[in-house]
Amino acid sequence: MATILGQNQYGKAENRVVKITRDGDTHHIKDLNVSVALSGDMDDVHYSGSNANVLPTDTTKNTVYAFAKEHGIESAEQFGIHLARWFVNSQEPIQRARIRIEEYAWDRIATSDANSKFIGSDEVNHSFVRQGMETRVTQITYDGTNWEVISGLKDLVVMNSTNSEFWGYVKDKYTTLKEAYDRILATQVSARWRFNWSDDDQRMPNWEKSYAETRKHMLQAFAETYSLSLQQTLYQMGSRIINHRSEIDEVRFSLPNKHHFLVDLEPFGLKNDNEVYFAADRPYGLIEATVLRDGVDARIPVDMTNL
Repeated sequence: MATILGQNQYGKAENRVVKITRDGDTHHIKDLNVSVALSGDMDDVHYSGSNANVLPTDTTKNTVYAFAKEHGIESAEQFGIHLARWFVNSQEPIQRARIRIEEYAWDRIATSDANSKFIGSDEVNHSFVRQGMETRVTQITYDGTNWEVISGLKDLVVMNSTNSEFWGYVKDKYTTLKEAYDRILATQVSARWRFNWSDDDQRMPNWEKSYAETRKHMLQAFAETYSLSLQQTLYQMGSRIINHRSEIDEVRFSLPNKHHFLVDLEPFGLKNDNEVYFAADRPYGLIEATVLRDGVDARIPVDMTNL
């Protein structure tokens, strides 16, 4: 039976690069995990094993580290754009480059007011602690003409200890869940947002400011929404981003409901007045949806597992 080659790509995945920028005695850290995927005129390497059009994956790895030195890392998005442009424009067989980046944040360690017996506290500008919160992510795709930048975050855990209800839902013979008029609402946010910047003639967004502001609006919407459902909160989070960030046209969320159930303390003669909860890790409700600017088509994949 005859066979033909379908979609294919290759590259070097998970290149860990840490860039230290030294501003005198004050240092700054960018810590990235960069994955490169290239596609184009690659039929021969699959059919005959000819490597004539193949840029070695080891070379893509070396390019990541060289570009960290040559271009610096202003932002994950900007770094990915430099890489994608280089691979497509410098190698004729390569017609499309996809760069995925995770960024791990570090905070500067605050020093005490008193001088250390080793180093004066006012001299310590090079010590950091890894943040235990979200991971920032971005994916840059370039075909030689058009850009697509999808950024976001994952593992951002948030909680409202009140101002959340859940009632009025469908009930059948298998329903045991009691209606709640004051409950904990908690989730671990995974979000991706797509920028409307798509070609070099457009003004490029300020990637660092955009991420900080998008995250801020997302958290503010979560905190300020009186929630009757996690779906309602999701929509408010996405709407707040779209309404405040003109460079973003589409946001997709995956929000697992981190359930907190009131513990029955009556067997111990105690009243549980919304004070003591059992935090269940599984199973969990999973709420997913896309919020779009009116008139815009959805392009972020429904399944964000590998995005």
